[in-house]
Amino acid sequence: MPYTESPGERVPIRMWADPRAVEQAAMDQLRNVTTLPWVHGLAVMPDVHYGKGATVGSVIAMRDAVSPAAVGVDIGCGMTAVRSSLRAEDLPDDLGRLRAALEKAVPVGFRAHKEPVDPRGVPGVRSGDWDGFWERFDSLAEAVRPRRERAASQIGTLGGGNHFLEVCLDDSGAVWIVLHSGSRNIGKELAEHHIGAARALPHNQDLPDRDLAVFLSGTPEMDAYRRDLFWAQDYARRNRDVMMGLACGVLRDEFPQARFEQWISCHHNYVAEETYDGVDVLVTRKGAIRAGRGDLGIIPGSMATGTYIVRGLGNPDSFNSASHGAGRRMSRNKARKTFTEADLVEQTRGVECRKDAGVVDEIPAAYKDLDEVIEAQTDLVEVVARLRQVVCVKG
Repeated sequence: MPYTESPGERVPIRMWADPRAVEQAAMDQLRNVTTLPWVHGLAVMPDVHYGKGATVGSVIAMRDAVSPAAVGVDIGCGMTAVRSSLRAEDLPDDLGRLRAALEKAVPVGFRAHKEPVDPRGVPGVRSGDWDGFWERFDSLAEAVRPRRERAASQIGTLGGGNHFLEVCLDDSGAVWIVLHSGSRNIGKELAEHHIGAARALPHNQDLPDRDLAVFLSGTPEMDAYRRDLFWAQDYARRNRDVMMGLACGVLRDEFPQARFEQWISCHHNYVAEETYDGVDVLVTRKGAIRAGRGDLGIIPGSMATGTYIVRGLGNPDSFNSASHGAGRRMSRNKARKTFTEADLVEQTRGVECRKDAGVVDEIPAAYKDLDEVIEAQTDLVEVVARLRQVVCVKG
């Protein structure tokens, strides 16, 4: 058996990670999941680590219930990547100009577009009915309705933290664009609203961890959450589409001969309706991608350790899932206390990127070894391409 089973109360914990190497706080979170009356199964990815509300790198299948904290606050966070016709030799020796052009086209950190981007004017964006998408905004939770203008201006923006926009090279020398982002502040506000609502429900009062409070199928609270959840997941996907379109436009401006293949895209903080063992379940992937047979996915490392493009093998033991990245080996606070700007400069040598105190918490050594994470899930995915970044934009 390629995974390890750790005992749980109602279901075992299927682990694609060494339980002895997982911090106790994360193991406690996982065991609490197994106490839930609605749990059908739990799979743990090799990038597992402690997370706010629920464990990062966990895949939870539940019958007639969903826990909003098990999705996370950045609803729909995920990745998009595309291979271009450009070659390594097409890129200039000094990549600073290219990085500056990307940062100008795609706002980072707390910044937003001064005027909302019209996605219909961005080449490559194929997100469908935008008018209908924004009409659905008016049915979201009342608490976020005043945020429409900000949500519109943040479409096509990166955010901060571990989000990034990169220019990469694969082993054959082809140039790729890779980005990681989510549903920005509107997804966070929707998540926090519903996490608070779930905690107040009577059936959640005796849970061992109130962060795992659930909504139950057939209730108004579940209906409201699903409405807002699926809208936020759509927002995150559209946000990445617009960013990728803008980034491709930058490369076309710099290199008029550039052409792009079909985009690869995947969520890694989301809910999906799926069936396992003949049972219809709601699967929450928090820090995990879908890896059904033939599904293309993206598994990044850190600022200087590259990214894998993978193809799912469709393993039902993991609920058709795989890791979403390398996963943190230490918290942001610990990374800031452990490493210096000089360490960051050394560890990101050869990459055109920020090398200041504001991103020390994203230093490669704060993350697990990406190659080891990939090796731990050879029964979940096969490698299609390995990429290494030459430009990394972070907020």
